[in-house]
Amino acid sequence: MRKSFKIYAAYASNMSLQQMAQRCPFARVIGVGELEDYKLTFKGIRKGIATIEPCQGTSIPVVLWRITEKCEKALDRFEDFPKVYRKEQVTIKFQNHIVEAMVYVMTDKYCNFLSKPTPYYIEMIQQAYDDHGIIRDGLFNAVQDVYRELAIRKNA
Repeated sequence: MRKSFKIYAAYASNMSLQQMAQRCPFARVIGVGELEDYKLTFKGIRKGIATIEPCQGTSIPVVLWRITEKCEKALDRFEDFPKVYRKEQVTIKFQNHIVEAMVYVMTDKYCNFLSKPTPYYIEMIQQAYDDHGIIRDGLFNAVQDVYRELAIRKNA
């Protein structure tokens, strides 16, 4: 019987080699791709956790993973699917090809609250970027955008 696999695009802490080895030991890295016309942001009720949202003309790096059904179930539990995150299919640019991949996107219930990510969470994502040789500028811009927007709302 042949195993079935799915391509999963991670854009935050699930890019981490160490974290994914613990959560999904059968997951395998395919490589780094680019999700166009989306941006990274941080939302949540108490603390900011990563999500993506459409944003024309921008892009974010993603790590593509080949995952099994067992991996997907583990990720579903970790991402609190379907309560906190839902699944979507997106198109990823990868090595001059187009690849369809699954991503977790925050549900409407939680994505209405822009929130600051914790320093620890940012460090986890930075390490994941480093694991794959991804330049951190996009991550830093996303964090700055959250702080800027929250300051504007506070002073409005």
